[in-house]
Amino acid sequence: MRPILELLEKQGGAIWSLSPDDSVYQALEMLAECNVGALMVLQGDKLVGIFSERDYTRKIALEGRSSRETQVRDIMTSQVLTVGPKSSTDDCMALMSQKKIRHLPVVDGAKVLGMVSIRDLMDDIIKDREQTITQLQNYITS
Repeated sequence: MRPILELLEKQGGAIWSLSPDDSVYQALEMLAECNVGALMVLQGDKLVGIFSERDYTRKIALEGRSSRETQVRDIMTSQVLTVGPKSSTDDCMALMSQKKIRHLPVVDGAKVLGMVSIRDLMDDIIKDREQTITQLQNYITS
């Protein structure tokens, strides 16, 4: 399988992030605007957490807290698993499945390169498998 960096490059290199000081409401607006399920939380250039729809539903909606008055830092997931740019898509998928996570930041040392979702990985794996099937069918019929 190809390195995860190739998948990030195909996505265009967008790094959607917010600050731990932003309100949860601002984070929800950004999730909707970017049409994603999670955002990286950066303090300057440093990855300090992830904010996801799950964080919102479990820590705001179910607890009756105010999204306008609560800061992202108060509910974000701060124990973040990351992978390096040379990690394979298969390894990333295995890690996400094992740890039951849906989003995985890609970092090179301390530099944040982007984030992939389980959907990104599934789409890439399916495309790769379809290409393999097509090549095998062409080989058999030629």
